[in-house]
Amino acid sequence: MDLRLPRVRGLLRGPRRMLAAAAAVVVLAGAGTWTAVAGDDPPPVHRADRVVEVGDGVRLDTSYFTAGSDGRRPAVLLAHGFGGSKADLRAQAERLARDGYAVLTWSARGFGRSTGAIGLNAPDGEVADVSRLIDWLAGRPEVRLDGDGDPRVGIAGGSYGGAVALLAAGHDDRVDAIAPAVTYWNLADALFPNGVFKKLWAGIFVNLGGGCEKFEPALCRMYQRVAEKGTPDAEAVRLLQERSPQAVGDRIDVPTLLTQGQTDSLFPLGQADAAARAIRANGAPVDVDWVSGGHDGGDLETGRVEARTGAWFDRYLKGDESAGTGPAFRVSRTVGTGSGDGEPRLEGVSADSYPGLGGDPRAIELRGREQTFENPAGAAPPAVSALPGIGGSGGLSQLSSLGVGVSLDFPGQFAAFESAPVSEDLQITGSPTATVRVQSTTDDAVLFAKVYDVGPGGAQQVLPAQLVTPLRVEGAKAGKDVTVTLPAVDHEVERGHRLRLVLASTDLGYASPAAPATYTVSLEGGLAVPTALGDTGATAGLPAWVWWAPLAGAAVAAALLLTARRRTSAPPPDPALAGVPLQITGLTKRYAKSADRYAVRDLSFRVEKGQVLGLLGPNGAGKTTTLRMLMGLISPDGGDIRVFGHAIAPGAPVLSRVGAFVEGAGFLPHLSGRENLELYWRATGRPAEDAHLDEALEIAGLGDALARAVRTYSQGMRQRLAIAQAMLGLPDLLILDEPTNGLDPPQIREMREVMIRYAAAGRTVIVSSHLLSEVEQSCTHLVVMDHGRLVQAGPVGEIVGSGDTLLVGTPTPVDAPLAEKVAALPGVASAAVTDGGLLVRLESTGTARDLIPELVRLDVPVESVGPHRRLEDAFLTLIGDSA
Repeated sequence: MDLRLPRVRGLLRGPRRMLAAAAAVVVLAGAGTWTAVAGDDPPPVHRADRVVEVGDGVRLDTSYFTAGSDGRRPAVLLAHGFGGSKADLRAQAERLARDGYAVLTWSARGFGRSTGAIGLNAPDGEVADVSRLIDWLAGRPEVRLDGDGDPRVGIAGGSYGGAVALLAAGHDDRVDAIAPAVTYWNLADALFPNGVFKKLWAGIFVNLGGGCEKFEPALCRMYQRVAEKGTPDAEAVRLLQERSPQAVGDRIDVPTLLTQGQTDSLFPLGQADAAARAIRANGAPVDVDWVSGGHDGGDLETGRVEARTGAWFDRYLKGDESAGTGPAFRVSRTVGTGSGDGEPRLEGVSADSYPGLGGDPRAIELRGREQTFENPAGAAPPAVSALPGIGGSGGLSQLSSLGVGVSLDFPGQFAAFESAPVSEDLQITGSPTATVRVQSTTDDAVLFAKVYDVGPGGAQQVLPAQLVTPLRVEGAKAGKDVTVTLPAVDHEVERGHRLRLVLASTDLGYASPAAPATYTVSLEGGLAVPTALGDTGATAGLPAWVWWAPLAGAAVAAALLLTARRRTSAPPPDPALAGVPLQITGLTKRYAKSADRYAVRDLSFRVEKGQVLGLLGPNGAGKTTTLRMLMGLISPDGGDIRVFGHAIAPGAPVLSRVGAFVEGAGFLPHLSGRENLELYWRATGRPAEDAHLDEALEIAGLGDALARAVRTYSQGMRQRLAIAQAMLGLPDLLILDEPTNGLDPPQIREMREVMIRYAAAGRTVIVSSHLLSEVEQSCTHLVVMDHGRLVQAGPVGEIVGSGDTLLVGTPTPVDAPLAEKVAALPGVASAAVTDGGLLVRLESTGTARDLIPELVRLDVPVESVGPHRRLEDAFLTLIGDSA
């Protein structure tokens, strides 16, 4: 995961020259080394690596990039994300250097090879470091100056680095332009929204930093205090606010390009909105760009954003009036899928002015009586929205843009109010609002508000961007009216769909009161939905990453859904299939908004007990869609899926007999392997004795490593721990999607043994993999798909052995002249000497029956004749050009 977080102007303005002299950046002898970095085109990029002292014994590891002539040029500082280092920025630095900038990267305090305690962008720590680096740039002969000690300089960075760009612009008036991305304006508001502790993200923060002891003592004490109490106090809020850009918001007056992620439960769109309003009020140009991804996954559109950042600096640092900086507001939207399996396609929609989060509101009437529900003791089991820290290049939030719902609310723990079906497509751009009345049996109530997009009949329920708004309602015992501002999203509600406002008592990512309480909620008005930006002004689309790739969060959410044991309206079980792990009949799924394009079409196959089934097919074959339907994550448009005779539907009880592994799982790095598994099982709400933890661990073969922190695990060990998590409860049907990704050959061999051991007890394994040689060794049966249809199914030996190549076994080696004679026989295309005999490839007219007498006639010492073909050969034969 990429947590990219980061003047005192009075300290740095008047006495700045004196400060620069007194606390001069010291270049350590021997630390600076010039190197040439080869590029595709001249000029080459030169890099100098230096370690510099910035006072109080703190040393920063830096790299300085230049290219081209000896003339002066603007400078750019690139700041990295939380948990990263300067190494993350090398490629971007080289591109900017070739474009005519002097570029400086550095590892922030406590990261990479830099020393010092992590201060979360403290004004006298990380922010002061930026000013000292600007002092150093002012002395470089390559850097353009606006005045004595004042270089022409811009700053760009993501998350932690984006915040330090904003802070530096507010603390140091030498900064000329900034381009912060997916970052915060108020860190206290991000981690304590509306007074509710965002516990999972806060814990991830601390662990990515290396543990509490790596932070400044005041920050460590603050975290421990809030984590123990579950609620933030005034001192905690003050400590984070003073390290937030908002603290100097009235002094940030430079051109600012704000890029924010739509799929981001850490720093949602409201953070960029607050920054845009404050900086524009200071008279500075501000453009806002909402990208598809964020801290919860999805596509950060890195190439496009970096190109726009370069154009921004061309305009405001180089003074190039012709540089195209883009529209004042742009939002990326998913417009279906590309040719890959589940790969979303993006397009940009833009406006000439930034509309904010509440523009052009439309009133939507909601229906629902007063409702009473519970905050359970211990706030468990919690509802599921986002799964913090399990993002990456995918993310649960990306699922919602493709019409897939994976959120979970427990019956009796929420109130819901629903609209009538909308009469036309409705584009929401911004933050919906609603007013409700809340009453509690306790003095305070903590609620989690969200708006679902519900398909016809309620079969499909999507939480846009997987975002919720937490709110603490003080004085709720007497009843209180509350206006709820829901998360900002860009989401299209299709005609015939409904909007559902839900207020839940728990959420997995947040701290809720541990004491039980009863809440009563009623409507005091409808839903105001901002519709500021329609479909006009679309720009050219860009392909996104394969949305579900390292998507461990989906596995966790799927498991929670599978064990929720909700009531469904599924058809009755088929007694004749009670012993059959899986039977799929006529399964069909159309692409969203398409009546004649199919992801899966009329697919039928059967899996028996004890089989290890390999699901094969090229990209776009429909494998992922099939697995998602099998796990109950999406509903088919036609056909039937039966697991032990029971029909599959989201939340079907029989799914408790299914375990799923999808591209790894998200583990808390500071906990041991065993503690992670125990924590996961408790979250399912099932009895501890049902976990069969020891049996699953024995099959996974992790040994003594279970007692060690997961952060010490190799990739292979993490994969096996993820498999062990999927095996908890010893499900009768285990689904593994690419379980060997990122493993070396010995680790792949170990994973193969895990699968074989699991199936040996009569259980069934379905594995989807691109490693055909591994599938050939570990699987007993195969299902080959292409373009959503079944190509062939059956035992591995039967599919592999149905080719046109024969292995003629001989007791002694065959010499080359004899092989040439065999190759010249009628019906033979070629013959080659191989270990143990001859490899003979037949023409379409040739048969083994005709070949054997000819071999005897040529005195070939035949011991055996059998089919010889690798699975790869069979696969390519079956799917042809699709591969």
